[in-house]
Amino acid sequence: MSVSFAFRPRILDALKGYTRARWFADMGAGITVGIVALPLAMAFAIASGLKPEAGLWTAIIGGFLVSLLGGTNVQIGGPAGAFIVIVYGIVERHGVAGLLISTTCAGLLLFALGLLRLGNLVRFVPVSIVIGFTNGIAVLIALSQVKDALGLSITKMPGDFVAQVQVLAQHIGSINPYALGLTIACLGGLFLWPVLFVRHNRLVLRLADGKTVRSFARIPAPVVALVSLTAVASFMHMPVETIGTRFGGIPQSLPGIELPTLSWDTVRQLLIPTLTIALLGAIESLLCARVADQLATGEHHRKHDPNQELMAQGVANFVVPFFGGMPVTGTIARTVTNLRSGATSPIAGIVHAATLGAIVLLAAPLALHIPL
Repeated sequence: MSVSFAFRPRILDALKGYTRARWFADMGAGITVGIVALPLAMAFAIASGLKPEAGLWTAIIGGFLVSLLGGTNVQIGGPAGAFIVIVYGIVERHGVAGLLISTTCAGLLLFALGLLRLGNLVRFVPVSIVIGFTNGIAVLIALSQVKDALGLSITKMPGDFVAQVQVLAQHIGSINPYALGLTIACLGGLFLWPVLFVRHNRLVLRLADGKTVRSFARIPAPVVALVSLTAVASFMHMPVETIGTRFGGIPQSLPGIELPTLSWDTVRQLLIPTLTIALLGAIESLLCARVADQLATGEHHRKHDPNQELMAQGVANFVVPFFGGMPVTGTIARTVTNLRSGATSPIAGIVHAATLGAIVLLAAPLALHIPL
């Protein structure tokens, strides 16, 4: 009995019969999801204990490779919230160098899983485990954001849950009212912005014609919050911590290629972090692809190839650490945004990466003023 190993990215089949209409649809979807990915990529990196550019270059380089080599039509790759707690713990115990080595080794493991056609095993993961894992991660992510949401004067947050609660309780008296005000305004805006432009909102329809309403409705809520509240905080000179004050800004150039020295002893010490990144990345990516399959409609959409997707994720995770990035995986929120924006092929994901790259290279100095 012979076993065949196939490496065939979905983009090769998706481009057969590719039309001008599909090109414009993919362009629109890619630009939209690229704009949505901008604040998310920075936020996930910061919450993981890394600089914001680590998340941006992960979304750009990793997102490009996942779309170019992956086994789905609409999957968007990049940094994900599920990795925040994992990455934070690895950085705290082994440093950034340990994270980069673990991610590179995890990339090799992911590629091997896809090559050996083990991607189909994810269908046997019980739904209850997935729900429990997702809710647990949500609680940990929310807790990790309390420090910046309240503007607390804490130099460094610990990695584990109980210690974080204790540190937050000890410093609760150092709340910055300006930071808290921005947090409340941001959360309120994220919930209210989509509601303003629903079809039956008569107040908005009286203030503007239908075409104007549709135009504003296309602007993602995170982008509106990012731009408007940054402008308010900067104009009013609010005493809040920003990307510039904590990190010194975002480099306005391509990252250099570098990687810490690899040795067998180092790799052996990082075995558990490597396995954690690889398994979590595999499950997260393939579950995301299954969600996209369930939501996708139309003649151009096909079920994902789990093994090809794992190999693409493996390549992305192997390459990204050379540019100082963090783990790459499929991202549900951005994938669904891509799908609902009209994406028909992996070209949309490539456009998303190009859009992010253009924004970073052209508008990096403006990120200095974004409040944490």
